[in-house]
Amino acid sequence: MMKMNVKQWICTGLVTLGVVAMLGGCGSQGSEQAQTGNVLKVGTNATFVPFEFKNEGSEEVQGFDIDVAKEIAARTGKTIEFKNVPFDGLVPALDNGEIDIAASGMTITKARTEKVGFSMPYYESGMAVVVKNSSPIKGLQDLGGKTIAVQMGTTGADLASKIDGAVVKNFDHTSDALLELKNGGVEGALIDLPVAQYYVAKHADEQLQVIEYPNTKEYFGLAMNKKNTALIESVNKALTEMKQDGTLNKIYQKWFKTDMPKDMPVTYEGK
Repeated sequence: MMKMNVKQWICTGLVTLGVVAMLGGCGSQGSEQAQTGNVLKVGTNATFVPFEFKNEGSEEVQGFDIDVAKEIAARTGKTIEFKNVPFDGLVPALDNGEIDIAASGMTITKARTEKVGFSMPYYESGMAVVVKNSSPIKGLQDLGGKTIAVQMGTTGADLASKIDGAVVKNFDHTSDALLELKNGGVEGALIDLPVAQYYVAKHADEQLQVIEYPNTKEYFGLAMNKKNTALIESVNKALTEMKQDGTLNKIYQKWFKTDMPKDMPVTYEGK
């Protein structure tokens, strides 16, 4: 090791002090950014009425899932930022950190639980087929060989693929599947029951009817990156509180005019 003269020693000491001061400043700035950057990034496919959608002429996203996500953000002390993502792009967006939570009417399934971490169930759903009143389809036994519209990547698409002889048309959005039915391009649309009921009620002039698909009870969960266990725990804590204090039931009432099911499971691994 070389010996330092006094001048070199002083210079080295000043440089060291400068580095320490700079590191101290950086640490303070990082702490401040962590406090001010407390944003919950929520991905949603805003075409799934009444869970997430935009009114014509507005960029503001609203719906059942949106109200649930906002309440969770408030209870976890975070601001919220919504990002509109195609449904089949939500899981990749969770993987790459583009979003923290997917709140988009996502059914908890065994296949999906291998890729993402789900919250406890917060909505009970099922499947249904929407057909025109004049349709020869009167029940599920009549779906064989028919042309059916579905939203790509959904449980409805999976279900339709198992119908013998059915021709399945995939669309990016449920609204597109229903539009195809309206225009006569398909004979039925296989979609989530609450969406089907909401749409038919709002479009009485289109002369449509809903055929419930039996034995298809399913539950929606908020999807997160599996590695983010702290977030999953905080979301579940917020949902538990919302169930216990009646807040989730109020959101149910707001959008569906019905009470939250009393027997909704606390945990669910999907089918």
